[in-house]
Amino acid sequence: MNRKDQKEQIEALLKQMTLEEKTDLIHGSGFFRTKGVERLGIPGVVSSDGPMGVRMQFPDDSWVPVGDSDDYVTYNPSNSALAATWNPELAYESGKVLGEEARGRGKDVILAPGINIKRDPRCGRNFEYMSEDPYLNGTLAVPFIKGVQECDVAACVKHFAVNNQETDRLAIDTYVDERALREIYLPAFKAAVQEGGSYSIMNAYNQFRGHFCSESKELLDDILRDEWKYDGAVISDWGSTHSTKGVAECSMDMEMSITTDFDAYYLANPLREAVRKGEISEACVDAKVRNILRMMFRLKMLGEQAPNRKQGAYNAPEHRQSTYQVAKESIVLLKNEPAGTAGERLLPLTAETLAMKPIMGNDGSVISVKKHRIVVIGDNAERIHAAGGGSAEIKALYEISPLLGLKMALGGNVDIAYAPGYYVPEPKTKVEDLVNWQEKSLEQRVMSDDTPDTEEKKALRREIEANRAKLRKEACELAQTADTVIFVGGLNHYYDIESRDRADMKLPYAQDELIAELLKIRPDTIVVMVGGSPVEMPWAAQAKALVWCYYSGMETGNALADVLLGRVNPSAKLPETFPVAYTDTVTYKNGEFGNEGRVEYKEGIFVGYRYYEKEGIKPAFPFGYGLSYTQFSIEDLQVLSAPDASWAITVNVKNTGNMAGAEVVQCYISDPVCSVERPVKELNAYQKVFLQPGEEKQVTIPLTERGFVYYDVERKAFVTEPGEYVVSVGNASDNCLLQECIVL
Repeated sequence: MNRKDQKEQIEALLKQMTLEEKTDLIHGSGFFRTKGVERLGIPGVVSSDGPMGVRMQFPDDSWVPVGDSDDYVTYNPSNSALAATWNPELAYESGKVLGEEARGRGKDVILAPGINIKRDPRCGRNFEYMSEDPYLNGTLAVPFIKGVQECDVAACVKHFAVNNQETDRLAIDTYVDERALREIYLPAFKAAVQEGGSYSIMNAYNQFRGHFCSESKELLDDILRDEWKYDGAVISDWGSTHSTKGVAECSMDMEMSITTDFDAYYLANPLREAVRKGEISEACVDAKVRNILRMMFRLKMLGEQAPNRKQGAYNAPEHRQSTYQVAKESIVLLKNEPAGTAGERLLPLTAETLAMKPIMGNDGSVISVKKHRIVVIGDNAERIHAAGGGSAEIKALYEISPLLGLKMALGGNVDIAYAPGYYVPEPKTKVEDLVNWQEKSLEQRVMSDDTPDTEEKKALRREIEANRAKLRKEACELAQTADTVIFVGGLNHYYDIESRDRADMKLPYAQDELIAELLKIRPDTIVVMVGGSPVEMPWAAQAKALVWCYYSGMETGNALADVLLGRVNPSAKLPETFPVAYTDTVTYKNGEFGNEGRVEYKEGIFVGYRYYEKEGIKPAFPFGYGLSYTQFSIEDLQVLSAPDASWAITVNVKNTGNMAGAEVVQCYISDPVCSVERPVKELNAYQKVFLQPGEEKQVTIPLTERGFVYYDVERKAFVTEPGEYVVSVGNASDNCLLQECIVL
């Protein structure tokens, strides 16, 4: 159907609808659905949470899950894991898996992807987001959205905008200067709607410059609708609306919430009454209905294409294979040093290392064998994560833990022993509160515990300390019996969770003390960290092998085992900077310790690596960093110009090692002489290159306008200043050894 015919049909339907029917389309009549107009054949819209998989089924009016067995689904890697792949093709495939599963479950809108900038490492929802860099965010969000929507499901990109903390998330008033807004916080959203064509977008909970995002004319009208010409649907975050008039008179189309008084929602009976009294124009309602109907036509929910709408599928074998592909490319090798005098690096654990050793008799014959003994230590080796994190929770068809993955990979010829090592107190909360947490999600919650220090709390602390001491002792004793020690720790969804920020960047559960002891006992301990955002690692200098694993979905254990055993060569790169300590971060410098009420982004455009490079602060691990089991060379940088004034680079990339692998060629742009302060450099382009041992490829990478431009606040436009720009190419933000100049 062409746009003209679609518009005519939308107007024809609109003319036939009563005010009550119109408003039924623009507010929830269940927690995840709106009411349709049955007499006109207009269905309601059914949505689901879904950054990591289609969420479990809920009744329309209860936050206690239905509990049937038909809503188990594929558990996708988190957006942070996806970003670590630096692979747009995998972003498309991951989006397609999510879209097919949503359609297979009968959903019309999937509430994903989350693309807010990772500004503060403590943000509880960082695991749901991609990167600290807007360009990397956009290049992954666009194919992800296209993959989702290919399946006749609307992506709902979130949270628009400047939603970068969970503390006071429902009301925090965020102030960011116009240049930072345009250069850092909006570009990925602009790409999502203009290049990705996202059919819907979700407004954020927070306020922006004194107005809630759900009724921000600046964000929703001036920028989204007028500047970006967006004609999709804007959906509220659940419970993010605050007034009838404010929401009705801006471009927010569908109100959703967590309470069961559906007719009392701001866009329900209160809006109908206001329209009848002449306080709000019915044209405001019509505009919202048009946007929703337009989304329905695009999804083949209406019109002549409706019989051809894709049916989708969930728990398909190919979905599980896709999640494995993302998982294996998302695991970041941070350190891999020689363990002994032979000079062999700790990883990978080779078949020769793990082989059974013969036990010889006096006559020289083999009488038995000694199995290689691996001791796995750490709660995260056994913990599964799918069911936590807030609205990201799902019912996974299965989830392979790291311990299970290793045992499945190695079988019975390797002796694998396990000890939890550290104690994780389970929340002392009623079961009904745990399954019904969303009903209370609009209450303010903080990570810290400032309740009175009662005798009960003191007793609990003593119990925790005793358990920790016991488990630590057992783990250290077991480590002394090992040929190989693997520690798997980090964070979990008691810390990476919606509605709460972490109090600091420290590892919980006294893990630092345990790791330090293990490294004393066994300096060759392999340390694996699991989490959604950086942690302080005071023992990192002593660790010889260090692996970072974001929440990587149902195949995490298989992917991690394959990386540790060398069946997969790690190729991931960090999509965010890992600072040494929280005191190094810009949010610490700004004095933000869980700010409530108002937060000002005083750093402007200097977020993430832009900040660390400007201040000369050396991070633990820089943006774009990640090691491999092989070696690569990147040489012969050339800058090419085309008749249309576009630019590209070429480099020769060679695998100089003896194992197949992939390198990410990263290109950064610097503007050393400018009338405004610019970053030391900014990511402009990248490409992941797969090479066999000894193979060499010439890679051509188009450069983007970004990096050559900055936002001119006075002119209200992006501008390019004439002069010399530096093109730097390498494999991490701190390792760009090739440089050329461009004169504009």
